[in-house]
Amino acid sequence: MNKKYKIVDNRLFIFKIFVVLSFLVLIVSMLDISLVNAIYYKDKLKVKLNNNYKVKSSLRGRIYDRNHNLLVDDKIIPIVSYVKPNKVSSLQEVAVASVLSNILDINYSKVTDRMLRDYYLANNSSDNLITEEEWRLYKNRKLNDNDIYKLKIDRISKESISNYSKFDKKRAYIYYLMNNGYSYEEKVIKSNLTDREIAGVIDIIDNLNGINISYTYERIYPYKDTFKSILGKVSSIPVEEKDKYISLGYDLNSLVGVSYIEKEYEEYLKGENGVYSIDNGNIINISDGKRGKDVVLTIDIKLQKRLEELLDEELINTKSEPNTNLFNSIYVVIKNPKNGEILAMSGRGIRKINGRYETYDITTGVLTNSFTPGSVVKGASILVGYKEKAIDINSYLKDECIKIYSKPKKCSWANLGYVNDINALAMSSNVYQFKTALKVAGIDYKYNMKEIDVSEAFKKYRTFFNDIGLGSKSGIDLPVDGIGNVGTLNNIDLYLNYVIGQYDTYTTMQLSEYVSTIANYGKRVYPHLLLEVRDNDLKDLVYTYEPRSKVLDIDKKYVNRVRTGFKEVMSSGLGKNFMGEVSSPSGKTGTSESFYDSNNDGRIDTPTLTNAFVGYYPSNNPKMSIAIVFPNLVDANGNGSERSYANKRITRKVVELFSQLYD
Repeated sequence: MNKKYKIVDNRLFIFKIFVVLSFLVLIVSMLDISLVNAIYYKDKLKVKLNNNYKVKSSLRGRIYDRNHNLLVDDKIIPIVSYVKPNKVSSLQEVAVASVLSNILDINYSKVTDRMLRDYYLANNSSDNLITEEEWRLYKNRKLNDNDIYKLKIDRISKESISNYSKFDKKRAYIYYLMNNGYSYEEKVIKSNLTDREIAGVIDIIDNLNGINISYTYERIYPYKDTFKSILGKVSSIPVEEKDKYISLGYDLNSLVGVSYIEKEYEEYLKGENGVYSIDNGNIINISDGKRGKDVVLTIDIKLQKRLEELLDEELINTKSEPNTNLFNSIYVVIKNPKNGEILAMSGRGIRKINGRYETYDITTGVLTNSFTPGSVVKGASILVGYKEKAIDINSYLKDECIKIYSKPKKCSWANLGYVNDINALAMSSNVYQFKTALKVAGIDYKYNMKEIDVSEAFKKYRTFFNDIGLGSKSGIDLPVDGIGNVGTLNNIDLYLNYVIGQYDTYTTMQLSEYVSTIANYGKRVYPHLLLEVRDNDLKDLVYTYEPRSKVLDIDKKYVNRVRTGFKEVMSSGLGKNFMGEVSSPSGKTGTSESFYDSNNDGRIDTPTLTNAFVGYYPSNNPKMSIAIVFPNLVDANGNGSERSYANKRITRKVVELFSQLYD
């Protein structure tokens, strides 16, 4: 028993110590609140007790190009807004709407029949629209408030609202704006207020319960629509992401980035909100906010602007050339292959409106739209042949039509005879790739050979293609990053089509990643648009982007061999003059058989030719890489044998444009 009492005494002693320590902590906290930081906590209490205090949205950070040319800025705009007070009646809100209608110039053309009915119910007694039986059901909880309200709305006669004047409709629309959305949200009644409107509201704001004058901002674009789609949009918090942003400390009326750069770098661009209150119509500052940090991009806006202008001009010119009736877009990526910096990227479309051609922006398609690439991928295919020991440097194979049992013959564009790996790239031999692929699958080609299982060989090609950037996400620092379409069928015919770029589809950004990896001697540097983050009007460096990279799992001598082949393509092969007069170019052309949905019924029904080009210069220590795609450039069913070679002309002009600015 003595032992048990001793244990109890020890526990009581420990508990007493815990109680004493807890009181000490409490006393220290009270001293901190009442003495040390009394002023701070009084101010906090004052803000909390002030029913009119509001969060003041601070300006977002600016966005600049690599040369500090301003791409996105903020414009301060005054707004009149409404926050529903506690226990406010609908008649009181109608009265506020009526006063505002005499002050604000509001376009009420969007007022609907339902808005007018809501306004009628707010302004008139309506209990007589509900039967005694329905009230009984409501009392017995068989009907709820929403049911009763809907019945009232449905029973308002058209005559009751048909005689509403334009002033009534304006009040009804303002009443709708005051009540649209969650009751606890701040509703913007009108933005971009005039000085007259501001003065009119402030003059009687004490009589407008729930109405405030405050300031927000809108994004402005000094270069107008140039690169605007990739810069992204700012909007109110999406409903589906409300909880996430609230947990991060955002106010419900905050503006946030909802797409592309604005969304990707929200953490830097968002400002630190200030707090203000309204006292007798005057805005009283409680705490200052802070503008968001400035984002500096890798883009050269001068190159970007001139690129877009060039593509627009050439799109219109090309539409007058033979069999280009289905041609309607171009996609381009210009990149520094050594560090992954995207210098310019553009997608431009063309359409005919009222008999005239108009161009428009589709730059997001660089990341999302994919195409059959054709022979541009043969550099990757031949690297698989080296890696799997199917061929080696200077291996010769005979270029001749091949025949698989029960399949049509498969040929190159011409019978090229015996060619080695360099000639196969320079002259774009299909058969060299076919025979190499069969060797990767473990067999030597024989005429009319039986079909074999190529599933494992298919995996080897796709794995390497993914590593070099084809068929996998590019890794770009944006919330959107397409992977193209990966074929699901698996047979020898499709396998052979795959190795010459006639099966899976890739985005222009993926093609850029692939050629940049070859240009960079087998080191894949993932593309990025962020260069750095700065503060205080670009004075202070906050963050420098560190690009991710990986090295291809293949002997570097084989990458250098493909680089030699790409250089030969441009000097004596099918790509001669594609890059104009720039020094020591390297690259690969491609033409693919593609199809087009000619009548927008969801079925691709018209055969076309799609052209692509990938390249870089100078061949050693390149300063740029380019990937460019011309979807459906030629209607294969078109009249006559003529075709457009706009792909060569436009590629040359784009490269020369870069050279003019950077050489």
